[in-house]
Amino acid sequence: LNISPCIVAVRGDATMHGLMLRAIQTFAQETYGMPVWDRVTRRAAAGIAQFEAMLVYQDDLADRILDALTAEVGSPRATLLEDIGVYLVSAPRVERLRRLMRFAGLSYEDFLHSLEDLPGRARLAVADLVLPRLELRSLAGARYILSVEGTLAGFSYVMTGVLRAMADDYGALVTLDHRGLRQGREEIEITLVDISFARGRSFELGAGAA
Repeated sequence: LNISPCIVAVRGDATMHGLMLRAIQTFAQETYGMPVWDRVTRRAAAGIAQFEAMLVYQDDLADRILDALTAEVGSPRATLLEDIGVYLVSAPRVERLRRLMRFAGLSYEDFLHSLEDLPGRARLAVADLVLPRLELRSLAGARYILSVEGTLAGFSYVMTGVLRAMADDYGALVTLDHRGLRQGREEIEITLVDISFARGRSFELGAGAA
């Protein structure tokens, strides 16, 4: 078995779960094409072009991949991360993740109130997948603050994309404002403008539903 030197043991603090890298890979391949992805992995000196979802890799590999992707496509990292968040819950090949999100409830507000449980639900599915801590605070005027606290740099931008895509999924009209770092946590302000703005995408609880 030939294992790339970029892969490290599952035990150890400085690791990046393969699910994260696999998400970046599939997003880049489907959005920009295989030639771009091949150049990205060469530029990042990744030593591997296809990431396995259940393996663990060096913790700086995602940074190198994102830096290389930013250089290749000319988009800011924050924009790319938000686009990845949108992709994760809207692309047909990741329909299972969208369904996991929709199981949170019948409305976008139900979905928001379920976000604090997301890291725990993720660990039930993948025991060694550690997501940043999420905390939702209610403000006046149908506004919320989602705080993201953890070591995955930029995860709050991914969550901004998820929030945007799920608003479309539920048919809600919302505004999102990434407020940056506040007291050691990244914050996203969410304003519910109209929770019934449009007809949402169809969703059924049945296991065989699309």
